[in-house]
Amino acid sequence: MPGVGLGLISGTMSQPVFAPSSDAAPSNGGRAVLVLAWVGGGLGVAILLGALALWFHYGTAVFFEMIASGISACL
Repeated sequence: MPGVGLGLISGTMSQPVFAPSSDAAPSNGGRAVLVLAWVGGGLGVAILLGALALWFHYGTAVFFEMIASGISACL
């Protein structure tokens, strides 16, 4: 019986579900990730510099007291 079954007997070949076209416009997703990485890195550097400035201004005692009080609050 031609054309009956799993498509193995018929003369037509199955077509791919997704065939990427060469004329598709490139997505701009790579640039967005790069911008987010730079913004996140800049924010991290700003927080680090702020912490270092406070460390030098107030000294280590304030930071160690904050860590000790935070640990005691968790216990």
